[in-house]
Amino acid sequence: MKKLTINNKEYLLDLKGHETLLEVLRDKLSLTGTKTACEESECGTCTVEINGKAVLSCITLAADIEGEAVTTIEGLADGDKLHPVQQAYVDYGAVQCGFCIPGMIMSSKALLDKNPSPTQEEIEYALDGNICRCAGYPKIFDAVRKAGEVMKNGGNLEQAVVAAQDKFKSTMAKGITYEDFLKMKQT
Repeated sequence: MKKLTINNKEYLLDLKGHETLLEVLRDKLSLTGTKTACEESECGTCTVEINGKAVLSCITLAADIEGEAVTTIEGLADGDKLHPVQQAYVDYGAVQCGFCIPGMIMSSKALLDKNPSPTQEEIEYALDGNICRCAGYPKIFDAVRKAGEVMKNGGNLEQAVVAAQDKFKSTMAKGITYEDFLKMKQT
């Protein structure tokens, strides 16, 4: 028997030793938010967090994570209140077919927990192992940046909105071009 801690809950499971974390999450615990696709560590749909690090559950043996803290997409929301990363994905229209989104959100959260002000290159690097079949990357990148702003403000969306509005107003007062504004927005 192995004791696994998933989304702050302990589960006592009879594992043979060959089951992947993905199989255990979906088949034994009915946590189906973590998606299965390639099962070869190529697509990122199965990404979860283990001790705050984005990890592919399709190549992680469940028996090896005893004593570790696993967080899945189901463990992010606080009741009906979405985590700032989840909310930003919704607000910025980054959710299209939705298949890749749980893995994208988990990779984004792991990045933003360490660095809430990532550069474009850092965002791309953090999401490099996640494939979006709908090619929704621009909106995903915008959502990650916005979630980072919210997380910098302790999860306070209102403060992040006011800060963004103030930045926009001061930028417009300078009389810069729209192209320059877009460049500033990325930093």
